[in-house]
Amino acid sequence: MVRTVTSFGRSGLSDFLLQRISGVVIAAYFFFIVGWLLTHKGVDYPTWLSLHQLTSMKIFNTASLLSVVVHAWIGIWVVLTDYVTVRLLGEKATALRLTFEIIAIGVLVAYTLWGLAIVWRV
Repeated sequence: MVRTVTSFGRSGLSDFLLQRISGVVIAAYFFFIVGWLLTHKGVDYPTWLSLHQLTSMKIFNTASLLSVVVHAWIGIWVVLTDYVTVRLLGEKATALRLTFEIIAIGVLVAYTLWGLAIVWRV
């Protein structure tokens, strides 16, 4: 069995499940925000701030942020391993794919830290 170091989960099944679970969390967050906005007319900054100062909302924001990062990483990894291949791009494909993966990891880590700083600073 081939094990890939850059895969998020331990197997294709775990990546599949992580992507589906993260998709459900993202959808739940989206529907909650839309529902909240539809039920609160004339939302101003203090009202919006009071929602996001709740610990439960901070946890929901964090779960959603981490879900977006997991979902994005698995999607990026799948696209890169499917299309940046030796068959399509020649012998430099592996180095190119790893370079793109390192860049993606750096961006996702930066966005995660930035997002967590924003969520928990409020």
